[in-house]
Amino acid sequence: MNSDNNRQEQIFLEGPQSRGKEFLFALKVLQEFIMGFRKFHFLGPCATVFGSARFTEEHPYYNKAREMGAELAKLGFTVMTGGGGGIMEAANRGAKDAGGRSVGCNIALPLEQRSNKYLDRCVKIDYFFVRKVLLSKYSFAFIVMPGGFGTMDEFFEALTLIQTNKVKNFPVVLFGKEYHKNLYEHFQLSIKEGTIGENDINMFYFTDSIPDAIHFIEHNAIQKFHLRSARKMIVKPIRILGEKEI
Repeated sequence: MNSDNNRQEQIFLEGPQSRGKEFLFALKVLQEFIMGFRKFHFLGPCATVFGSARFTEEHPYYNKAREMGAELAKLGFTVMTGGGGGIMEAANRGAKDAGGRSVGCNIALPLEQRSNKYLDRCVKIDYFFVRKVLLSKYSFAFIVMPGGFGTMDEFFEALTLIQTNKVKNFPVVLFGKEYHKNLYEHFQLSIKEGTIGENDINMFYFTDSIPDAIHFIEHNAIQKFHLRSARKMIVKPIRILGEKEI
């Protein structure tokens, strides 16, 4: 996001603006949604991997994410990420290792977030809320690797949508028991205090095992939603609308 767009968003979120400015802002948001819809319409079922952009190739979680991406691709998923480095790059890279499809929905930031080089297709978005919708819209599974505020935001967004029946009960994997152990303990406290229900903790699968995670996803996404038949295209891309197959 360039500095002008960044400032426009800051002003918008400060409160009421003129009708004209708010209308123009709404048009820009609509433009981003339409661009994303057209670019991603023919991906087939996706699995979205969330995680930190800060891990290097030497980090164990980078290698785990790369393995996860490969295994998801072997299941037939298009692997979707936020399109940046670290965990995102690793998952996209793993998908390419396995001969699968790999896409990213990147966010334009004041300090530019670089798109990784393992993407068959990438859409760059200015607004976080548009990006989160696109990362959710096309996915039948969500894998949450270790990450920071953004990763936690995406994790809780997925859980909230499932809890409130805004989306179907898609499989969510929280990967990394050592990294997330305090978060899991907080969920136990939440159950004790009554802020979430006892069954709410079953909305995600907590594991350190990639084979177990893949088995969970296969059972709760591939089999549950009959995704093999869903891979057949019903319509063909229309080039003039910016649509094309990967």
